[in-house]
Amino acid sequence: MAVQTPFFGKRDGNAFSSRGVAAPTAPEPASVRPAVTGTPLASPAPAAAAARASGPAEGGSKLTVGPNIKLKGVEITDCDTLVVEGTVEATMDSRVIQIAEQGAFKGSAEIDFAEIHGAFDGSLTVRQKLVIHGTGRVSGKIRYGKLVVEEGGQLCGEVQVGVGSGAGRPTSAADAQDSAAVAVA
Repeated sequence: MAVQTPFFGKRDGNAFSSRGVAAPTAPEPASVRPAVTGTPLASPAPAAAAARASGPAEGGSKLTVGPNIKLKGVEITDCDTLVVEGTVEATMDSRVIQIAEQGAFKGSAEIDFAEIHGAFDGSLTVRQKLVIHGTGRVSGKIRYGKLVVEEGGQLCGEVQVGVGSGAGRPTSAADAQDSAAVAVA
């Protein structure tokens, strides 16, 4: 009778007991285990602490659209964090969106936190905080809870503070940038 071993995952310690051969019980040393990023494996605690200190906690499901990748005509759901380094044309309801400097998002998004280094064009509703960095460009219909615009960041279109029904007045892009500059300074 042939003994089958799984393609992926950990082998059962009793998988070879029927043949009278003892399965190895000692764990592999860290130097033998392959590292995904090409660096030695480190404790996850410092990385988790740095992520909590830098902004909204990342975790759960994460989708990264890499450079030179174009994702078009999709609906993105059940994604905690979307990282856009290429081009995305989609509709999404998520927790966090991060658009890299070379990244672009076109469509509609309803999210908790947005960090824009690249370009966003469409309908954007940010329930908590919208951060537009110096290289970021946001245009279209924008609603936000809190707004931070770094010097050089661009915001244009129909801009409204508050994401509740009727909360806030529509403002011009210049007013939104001025109020953000005062908040940053």
